[in-house]
Amino acid sequence: MALVEAASVQLTELSDQQLAELVRSVSLSNAALQTETEMFEKFVSRLDPKEFSQVNVTKTTTSGIAQHELGQVSRQERLVLLTMEQKCLVAQREEEELRKALEQLRKESERVVNAYKAAIEEADYRQGEVKKALCEFHRDFGKRGHEKKRRILGIEKVTRYIEEKSKTKDKIVEKLRLENTALKVKMRKLQMQLKQKEEMDEALHEVDFQLLKIENSQYLQKIDESKQELLRLKLMDRNKLQILDTYKKKLQNLTSESKRLTGELAAKKDLLVRVEAEIVQAEKECAKADAQNRRLKTQLSDYQGPRALDYVAIKARHSELQRDVHVWERKVDIAQMDLKRNTKAYTQLTRASQHAPGP
Repeated sequence: MALVEAASVQLTELSDQQLAELVRSVSLSNAALQTETEMFEKFVSRLDPKEFSQVNVTKTTTSGIAQHELGQVSRQERLVLLTMEQKCLVAQREEEELRKALEQLRKESERVVNAYKAAIEEADYRQGEVKKALCEFHRDFGKRGHEKKRRILGIEKVTRYIEEKSKTKDKIVEKLRLENTALKVKMRKLQMQLKQKEEMDEALHEVDFQLLKIENSQYLQKIDESKQELLRLKLMDRNKLQILDTYKKKLQNLTSESKRLTGELAAKKDLLVRVEAEIVQAEKECAKADAQNRRLKTQLSDYQGPRALDYVAIKARHSELQRDVHVWERKVDIAQMDLKRNTKAYTQLTRASQHAPGP
């Protein structure tokens, strides 16, 4: 309480400018202490329990706090502080950790960049392979189809071509898989040998150990390359299968189109046969008509008409016969009317005689 009163008395004696300077210096001091505290917390959080014995964090008791702008501190208060050597040790450890983090970040960035470069190279390689396969397909089938007026390709031939390409890729994938398996077996053997040597407490020379590390890293690199190659071939195989499905769909469409065109061609052939038969029949009829025409022309050229007097006599006879026919037709009509009348009278008499009483 006395300390607070003394500090209050000293603060009241300061001017505004001095108070501002005091606040600024206290803020800077607090910021430095906060930075040191955060660094020390990070340092302690990374320590193992075994390492605490190596770090001598001693309590330095002070007979009193140095004269500060706030006044004299009581001797009963004790502070836990780090020595300058300990602060340097913490700073060095933090610097090493930062360097390790930066190195790890650099390696991770390089790994990501290498992965993207490998992906780009793989994409370029796959694109080249697809273009090459497409050019080979057009070379083997496309030009031939144009030369034969777009004749439909045989299903078995195209399927055989695609299956051969797929089998070739499968063989490459199998070969790389076997190589990858062999490298894994070899790496496993080396790891077992290394483990056996460690268990037998064999003192390896530093140079031998470095050589083994280099060889191990080389094998790991080869395994990674084989894995990347295997992944690339799997992706290529998947793309080939997609291209194969696309060509199969196109082939099915072309097969359907071929069947439709075959049906239309058969119908056209039937129509052509009928038209040819009709043409033959028309030619025969035309020949008959020509023969009849020639015959009529011959008859017409040989025909001699009757004389004028004979024609007049025949015409008069024809008119007379027509009048006779008309007269006889009138007579027949009158006779039919008399017949109908007599038939009617006979019918009435017959009915009357049937209804009359007997003698």
